[in-house]
Amino acid sequence: MSLFGKDSPPKASPKNGDGPHLQHLHPRAAMPGGEIQLLGHDLGPREFQQPAVAVGDTPARVALCRPDRLVVRVASGSVSGDVRVFYGEHTTNSLPLRVAVPMAEDMHPVSNPVADSQGNVFVAFSGERGQPVPTSVFRIDPDFHVHPHVSGILNATGLALDAEENLYVSSRQEGTVYRVTPAGVKSVYAEGMGVATGLAFDQLGNLYCGDRSGTIFKIATDRQIFVFATLEASVAAFHLCMASNGTLFVTAPTTTSYDNVYAVDPEGTVRVYYTGLGRPQGMAVAGNKDLLVAASLHGSRGIVRITPRGEASLAIAGPGIVGLTCLPQENIVLATSDALYHLRG
Repeated sequence: MSLFGKDSPPKASPKNGDGPHLQHLHPRAAMPGGEIQLLGHDLGPREFQQPAVAVGDTPARVALCRPDRLVVRVASGSVSGDVRVFYGEHTTNSLPLRVAVPMAEDMHPVSNPVADSQGNVFVAFSGERGQPVPTSVFRIDPDFHVHPHVSGILNATGLALDAEENLYVSSRQEGTVYRVTPAGVKSVYAEGMGVATGLAFDQLGNLYCGDRSGTIFKIATDRQIFVFATLEASVAAFHLCMASNGTLFVTAPTTTSYDNVYAVDPEGTVRVYYTGLGRPQGMAVAGNKDLLVAASLHGSRGIVRITPRGEASLAIAGPGIVGLTCLPQENIVLATSDALYHLRG
């Protein structure tokens, strides 16, 4: 079962009278607090009582119960396993669900984490506006041990890694981009970036920085700075993600619930890539070229998959996700406003 593959269509319903039966689960991955849908038949209440649902051995709360559909909220402490519905002594067939597990708590990211070639994950601790914090960026090793990595960056926001695995960190308070060596030594890389938020590198080593007031800057390898593209201002941040073909994807949340994902070509021409997401934030490009966006789709929050053909669907259910990064073998790290979660591929 691939997270990046399309969901299989529901199978034909068994004949009535065969008892409650699950046909389809959507999405096929979730984090604690995420809501999934179970589709089937004869799933409604029996003898004036709702059915019970479990993910593996952990009970899940039923938020909606209809004969053809259940909406279920995944409980804290759940792990990947089979979803079953219980009607007294009767149990339905099972469907597999992948559940993300906590890997670091008491964080405060506001955009994507990033991962190096050794499997270390870096996450910014942004803090409240203008508030210094003891550690600006943490490193989480492959065993989920958390280590302070760099301090002294006020309101650390966007992160990016270059080809030598130096870490770049934007400060939205200072309008500065810092470079941090793998040993944790920081220096100023670029200044005057406005309300500096999202960062992304292209294949040539140029760094792009979003100024949420409406500008995307291009910082060349010789540190010359250019205005690369302009968009409408964002109430939160510009989140950037670079595709291998040089397309820069941008989200810029507004006060509406029907926002765009933008695509900017290497010449700086902006076009709308997809319309209809609620508060889109961090992004990543999956191995199959699908764009994964932390956003709401049709009222459901989580990670939205957008195919190159413009087809959107909820891939991972979960509340409060602000960013993500893809790891090898379809593993994913999800960042909420206070924690990181690991979803196994």
